[in-house]
Amino acid sequence: MKGATGVAHRAAPAEQVMITALGEGRRTERPDLVAGEEPLEIRLEGPSEPAEPVAVTMRTPGHDFELAVGFLLGEGLLADQSDLRTVKYCDLPEGDPQAYNVVTVASSRPVEVGRRQRRAVVHASCGVCGIATLDELKDRCPSVPEGEAIPAGLLAALPARLRARQRVFSETGGLHAAGIFDARGSPLAVREDVGRHNAVDKLVGWAAMQRRLPLARSVLVVSGRVSFEIVQKAAVAGIPVLVAVSAPSSLAVATAKALGMTLVGFVREGRANLYAGAWRIEGVLL
Repeated sequence: MKGATGVAHRAAPAEQVMITALGEGRRTERPDLVAGEEPLEIRLEGPSEPAEPVAVTMRTPGHDFELAVGFLLGEGLLADQSDLRTVKYCDLPEGDPQAYNVVTVASSRPVEVGRRQRRAVVHASCGVCGIATLDELKDRCPSVPEGEAIPAGLLAALPARLRARQRVFSETGGLHAAGIFDARGSPLAVREDVGRHNAVDKLVGWAAMQRRLPLARSVLVVSGRVSFEIVQKAAVAGIPVLVAVSAPSSLAVATAKALGMTLVGFVREGRANLYAGAWRIEGVLL
């Protein structure tokens, strides 16, 4: 992000702006917090190979290294967490305003950026999918781990537990969230971003950098709808249960079924819809 002086600085997850608030018959000038949004260029390099740009995604600044690693794992450009050597901000000229908007990930094996490269802006709302077909995804993720059964009552409580940990959303009202919970409903990690896919990528990157993949005994909870890409990212991370407060797409349902994943939507107000893998959810909601 470029400041008033043109000097590089780290952008914040939330930034203060001045607004004119309308209400109660008045116009009031006051400060307000808005969710931060900045471009992040992700680059990938192999041993003795130059770094190659892979994608540019619009994201909320913060946990940039996790986002880059999670994205590359989801796209298959990193085969697994053992490929990961280093992650760093790029060495740009001193004072370059993009100094904290370009991340390079180094792989321990040669990379094949050209075969999957999607050198375009990835909008925060839509993500990008480098998997051409469901069959290719099934080759990479033949099935998710069996995991553990989840009581229906615990399932219904997870969205509220995610919401309670959305710190920046509480300040701005403008972010999605994704959280990894264990089978007892305890949070392992929660990430926020303007993009639903980015929030999930940050979690997958967190797990990879902690050498915790696959997340075989965990539940992924997301604050919005579920698309094919969200299911794809969960499958790559070995997550058996995916819970959302909103609707899944038809391809998300078909993919979850094909991979043996439990997919739950519309988890709110004491109800839930089980779209796939209902056997992992025990009991009913009263």
